[in-house]
Amino acid sequence: MTALIEMNQVTKTYGEGKMKVVALYETNFQLNAGEFVAIVGPSGSGKTTFLTTLGQLQEASSGKILVKGKETGSLTEKEKTDLRFREFGFILQASNLIPFLTVKEQLDLIDRLDKGKNSKSDRKELFDLLDLEKVQDQYPKALSGGERQRAAIARALYNNPSIVLADEPTASLDTQRAYQVTEMLAAIAHEQGRGVVMITHDTRLLDKVDRIYVMNDGHLVEETHA
Repeated sequence: MTALIEMNQVTKTYGEGKMKVVALYETNFQLNAGEFVAIVGPSGSGKTTFLTTLGQLQEASSGKILVKGKETGSLTEKEKTDLRFREFGFILQASNLIPFLTVKEQLDLIDRLDKGKNSKSDRKELFDLLDLEKVQDQYPKALSGGERQRAAIARALYNNPSIVLADEPTASLDTQRAYQVTEMLAAIAHEQGRGVVMITHDTRLLDKVDRIYVMNDGHLVEETHA
C-alpha cells in the first residue's frame, strides 16, 4: 500500500514551563491509500488535536509529518494552505460553513478556487446522496444541525481530496443518515483509493473501518484483535 500521510514521533504541546500541557505524545501513525481508519477514545483525550495536527491545521511541536512522502515541516504557510486545499477534505465538529454563502455557493467557491475541475454531476451526486437538493439555496443559519453537517460533508468531499479527516461526522445525524455517511466514507476509501480518518464515539459504525486506534491522554495505540 502507498502511504498517503505519516506521523513520525509527533508531539504536540501547549504552553510553557509549569503551564505546559502535552496533548500528543510521540505519536506514530500511517494512513494508506484505500484505508478507512477510526479513532476512538474519551472526550478530552487528544483526538481532535491529533486530527488537526495531522491535517496541517496546527503545527507539531516536534517530530515529522509526511504527505505522500514529502515532509511538511519546511513548507511555507502558503505552501501548507495549497497542500490542505489540494490533498485534504476536512469534516470538523463545527461545520465551518461560510455564513454569507448558500449551500450551493459554498461549492461554487471551490469551483472558482479549483478552476472548474469538478463537474455538475459530482455536485448532483453529493446533493442527492446527502439530501441537500431542497436546501441548496439556503444560508447556513436557516439549516438544521443535521443539514449543516451534511452541507459541510459535501463541501469537504467536493474537490475529491486524497485524504479525508472527519471529526465526529455523524454526531448531528439521525441513525439512518449516520450509517449512510459512514458507508459513503468507506466507499470513498475502498472504491476510490483515498484515505479516510474518522473520529467517532459511535461503536455501531466501526464494522465499516479497516483499523481502529484508541486515544487516551494523548497516547495513540492501535487496537489489535486476537
